[in-house]
Amino acid sequence: MSTEPRLAEVTDPDPARQAAPGSDQAVKETLEDYTLRFAPRSYRRWTPMVVATTALGGIAYMADFSIGAGIGLAHGTGNALLAIAVAAVVIFVTGFPLAYYGARYNIDLDLITRGSGFGYFGSVLTSVIFASFTFIFFALEGSIMAQGLKLGLGLPLWLGYLVSTLMVIPLVIYGMTALSKLQVWTTPIWLLLMVGPLVYLVATDPGSVDRFLAYAGTDGNGGVNTASVLLGAGVCLSLIAQIGEQIDYLRFMPPKTEANKRSWWTAVVMAGPGWVVLGALKQAIGVFLAVYIIAEVGPTAAPEPIQQFKHAFDAMMPSWIVLPLAVVLVVISQIKINVTNAYSGSLAWTNSFTRVTKRYPGRMVFVLVNLGFALALMEADMFSFLNSILGFYSNCAIAWVVTVATDIGINKYVLKLSPHAPEFRRGMLYAVNPVGVVAFVAASGLSIAMYFHALGDTLQPYSPVAAALIAFVLTPLMAVVTKGKYYLRRTDDGIAEPLLDEDGNPSAVTYECHVCRQQFERPDVAACQTHDAVVCSLCLSTDKVGDHVLPAAPAVT
Repeated sequence: MSTEPRLAEVTDPDPARQAAPGSDQAVKETLEDYTLRFAPRSYRRWTPMVVATTALGGIAYMADFSIGAGIGLAHGTGNALLAIAVAAVVIFVTGFPLAYYGARYNIDLDLITRGSGFGYFGSVLTSVIFASFTFIFFALEGSIMAQGLKLGLGLPLWLGYLVSTLMVIPLVIYGMTALSKLQVWTTPIWLLLMVGPLVYLVATDPGSVDRFLAYAGTDGNGGVNTASVLLGAGVCLSLIAQIGEQIDYLRFMPPKTEANKRSWWTAVVMAGPGWVVLGALKQAIGVFLAVYIIAEVGPTAAPEPIQQFKHAFDAMMPSWIVLPLAVVLVVISQIKINVTNAYSGSLAWTNSFTRVTKRYPGRMVFVLVNLGFALALMEADMFSFLNSILGFYSNCAIAWVVTVATDIGINKYVLKLSPHAPEFRRGMLYAVNPVGVVAFVAASGLSIAMYFHALGDTLQPYSPVAAALIAFVLTPLMAVVTKGKYYLRRTDDGIAEPLLDEDGNPSAVTYECHVCRQQFERPDVAACQTHDAVVCSLCLSTDKVGDHVLPAAPAVT
């Protein structure tokens, strides 16, 4: 494991530094785990499998069990399983190019989005979408933990919400170094507690499988129909933005070489789009457990994971240990995912705020902001109208992820209108690129209108399909219409050294930023407009005057 970089105090009288007030503090804080910026090779000392284990540890959330149970109870097992499968395929296909770019070029999803059709400021829209994803799912997991604390310890829900929020703050402060240790050590315990009861129930009560497969849903119909499948898939597809949290870990992958390419690809596929395989299995297990206990707790409580696992443990263990084990499982799961939700959400908020205001207030400010939003949702009892929130949110998330995935897969590799290597630095990108922004706004806007029945009841279940199809069609269409001219504001960053090395990995050659006096690797710097020197990406972002930003020099078409 790597340790934090040691940073020297810098005193610099250079008046040019006044263009980026507070940049010293910003740089020092973001160097802990390279928040808001390219993750350099010197920091990425984890093996591919350690990165993959850390990333997969972040999907130990219990929400999948609730989501699957909710869909199954509403539409029946057959429709639920098909909905889960449809959503999983879409999430895997769209997540693959994003995961590859995050791991290959060592940048997070916001930085990928900037250069994949949205522009420097255009991706602020999607950063807010992603930040919303993190606090919605933090609230969902916090609600599940509060239910466990109420059942196990008698804590009132409002206090459980507060406990589940406050307990993650110390862990989030320390970034990737602390998160990797937490995820690696807790994953085996979590897997044992989750899989053990399911195996026992199936082995000792084979009839439970028949009851599960035959369950018809609350409407009593049970037949498979397109509307029910798509409504269920829409809820599952709200998880499509989870790939952003996976990339927050995958950006720390080591360089891909001939020696490690097999383990590198295995880790990227497993921890990138592969997260949805485990997610889909958990959703299906949620349906199974809900059907198993519905006669005992009723349809209202059946989607609660604490109830699901309490009754599952009750079938295989002495009564005195059942409740404590169920509470331990819920608490471990909540901690594992909510440190990731709080961490990733703080990055998204900070990234947006820094670009818009050109001021870096510190990531901890936005840890608290994100947790505040999550706590408000919990206190508003968002768990009771979970599927409605997720169904609405999925339209925005689908439009964003499909737009970026299409830009990478089609515009970069097929049409070759989008630059192959991702660009994220201020001055190199246009403020707004209509390719991604128009595709995203049109896809999300129309699909949300469909979701709220604006285009009739018949089309309402098809809103997630509309979001995906519109984004998929408009993204290459806009690239062709604009001829790709709004991707790069300039093609030369003023540095002779190539961005990539001979293996296609980001170059490890280092330069000193003349503003903050720190060393940064080649992809994280650009030439300065007013000095014969280079400036790092964060100092460019916080340059209020714009003295360091290179002028526009678009490519000749």
